[in-house]
Amino acid sequence: MKLTGNTIFITGGGTGIGRGLAEALHKPGNKVIISGRRKERLEDTIKANPGMSGVELNVQDPDSIKAVAKQLIEEYPDLNVLFNNAGIMLPDNAAGVIDEDVLVSTVTTNLLGPIRMTSALMEHLKSKEEAVIINTTSVLGFVPLAMTAVYSATKAALHSYSLSQRYMLKDTSVKVLEMAPPGVQTDLMNLNNPHAMSLTQFIEATMKVLGTDTDEVLVEEAKMLRNNPGPSEGAFVTQFNDMMSEPPKGH
Repeated sequence: MKLTGNTIFITGGGTGIGRGLAEALHKPGNKVIISGRRKERLEDTIKANPGMSGVELNVQDPDSIKAVAKQLIEEYPDLNVLFNNAGIMLPDNAAGVIDEDVLVSTVTTNLLGPIRMTSALMEHLKSKEEAVIINTTSVLGFVPLAMTAVYSATKAALHSYSLSQRYMLKDTSVKVLEMAPPGVQTDLMNLNNPHAMSLTQFIEATMKVLGTDTDEVLVEEAKMLRNNPGPSEGAFVTQFNDMMSEPPKGH
């Protein structure tokens, strides 16, 4: 996608990957609007980046999504990029009783949220000469982390949905991209993960890939896991989860 001259809405833009990408896209002169769950984080990000804007949005609430979509179209008529980035990652127990709140909030935020947000803005995006939808999935959609089975499943589902959406929009002006990060050092359960990329490295590498003509925005560190699915995928899933269950060396 082109990296300048856009009006971009990023959900989950107040922290982590969302904030990093919002700032990286703001610097070359794009108009960036962010939303987030935590108002203080949203305000901090906007204050640190003069010219950036924010809207309050609860991606778990269909009425909030509809209201924000209407507000965005009215206040930012040039909006041509939707970045579905908001997500939550909570531990669960696929071998036991799944907490109902964890289940519902994870599926609603990570899967229903992007579908509803895109649906609410779709006709507006189709009216633009060039428009982009970017869905943030995860390498865990291809190699699930067993301790976050529901999260991993939502990302696999969003990957599938992105493929269908891309096909359905192939004859329109709207391009569908999928960004599948590896483990990145953010507050999304990865803060102390020794296997994770630094946020700075991830953003720098992602921006380079985002500026190409690819449908899948993958940094090098994501490619091995992205390419795992196939007849023998179970063996690597076992190996991966055994590795992730090991305590860090030196502890």
